[in-house]
Amino acid sequence: MRNVLLIASLALAATVGLTGCGSSAQPSSGTGSSTNTSTAAPSTPCKADDFKVTGDFGTAPKVEIPACKPTDELIIKDLIQGTGAEVKAGTTATVNYQLTTFSDKKVLDSSFKRGQPFDVENVGQARVIEGWNEGIIGLKENGRRLLVVPPAKGYGEGGGGIKPNETLVFVIDGVKVTPAA
Repeated sequence: MRNVLLIASLALAATVGLTGCGSSAQPSSGTGSSTNTSTAAPSTPCKADDFKVTGDFGTAPKVEIPACKPTDELIIKDLIQGTGAEVKAGTTATVNYQLTTFSDKKVLDSSFKRGQPFDVENVGQARVIEGWNEGIIGLKENGRRLLVVPPAKGYGEGGGGIKPNETLVFVIDGVKVTPAA
């Protein structure tokens, strides 16, 4: 039930005018580690390779949130290249996912733990956050993807248990892709 409420809240947030701008980004590899030990907020923007994800396809991942500044861009990174059908606009993507909040590094929701995948119907126009509508296109069956969703493509001012202006870190497994009818 929490899954339905979370996704419904995501859809509501997306339809109430959270229109993110900018393009999807697949940042290049990070080139070093930070040695800053101060308590000041990090000033270096996060890159895809800054996020460490462990775990096999089909199992709940372990996500390490880096000490960097969240970016305003949607970060997309394939962690495991899929071998099956590809998610395209209009298809239905059956996925498992885990949501970790950037600010407090807590797992907020996980279909892996419930043992129940989630169907994203009509990808691109689905009733989910914009970060998902953009970020799961191209995901293949049997693939695992990291999505780091900025507030403008997520919940924006908050809701559904999400803090205002929270960056969302998703790990999504492509379970099945069903073509549009």
